[in-house]
Amino acid sequence: MIDLDECPCSGKTLSKLLQPAVMTILAAGELHGYKIVGRLAETPTLAGDRPDPTGVYRLLHAMQERGLVVSSWDTSGAGPAKKTYQLTRTGRRCLARWITSLAEYHKAIGELLASAKRASAELKKLRRAAP
Repeated sequence: MIDLDECPCSGKTLSKLLQPAVMTILAAGELHGYKIVGRLAETPTLAGDRPDPTGVYRLLHAMQERGLVVSSWDTSGAGPAKKTYQLTRTGRRCLARWITSLAEYHKAIGELLASAKRASAELKKLRRAAP
């Protein structure tokens, strides 16, 4: 029997939306990696789970290589320097495209959800009618 807690139906694949979540956070301004991880933990995208910091830093590095973010070192505070990230112009254009894509996903998911609810209601009717 399948473990539904590990099935995509559990919603655990929402972490695939990590890049647009990071970009949305950075749209508000420059942040260092630790703060980004903390803000991600507060988003509904991760369903209350704390993201893997190593994975977030890998994503930030990949985004930097693709020209979506730039980084710099903040040496102004006490303690060690902190690497901060901010969106580039290309990153802002990418976020705008994500917004369009997510709106299309939202519409498609809404239609799928309505269809699934109708199908589920039909199954319940058939079960009640069965001898």
